[in-house]
Amino acid sequence: MKWTKDSFWITDDGAAAPLDFVTSELNQTYWAEGRTRDTVEKSIRNSVMFSMFDGDRPVGFARIVTDYATFAWLCDVYVHPDYRGRGLGVWLMQCVMEHPCTHVRLNLLATRDAHKLYEKFGYKTKECMALMNHGTKPPAVS
Repeated sequence: MKWTKDSFWITDDGAAAPLDFVTSELNQTYWAEGRTRDTVEKSIRNSVMFSMFDGDRPVGFARIVTDYATFAWLCDVYVHPDYRGRGLGVWLMQCVMEHPCTHVRLNLLATRDAHKLYEKFGYKTKECMALMNHGTKPPAVS
């Protein structure tokens, strides 16, 4: 799938993922510091990768790990600091949440920041874990 907005575009084509950019930027985060390029490449191959660009310049990304039926884990959501405050994180999340890979019973996100952004998309805060259910019964959480 591909989404466009002004000069920005997002794709779920993992082959388009800018590996050097993703690796470099993940290494600036609290949750992925030290992640190697090989690990990033392997994680993209085994996930649904959303890459965001301003023209040809990579500016953000997100990743979903899923079984496409019951579970999806949102992870590695990132917008470059030069592009924050423009609504691009909201748009990235809108694209992610409309993708079929997130139309499952349980969506999971573990984060210690940006809760207000994720709450806009139905995630609920429970300690460091946010859960969103698409099914009629809530999952058992221990």
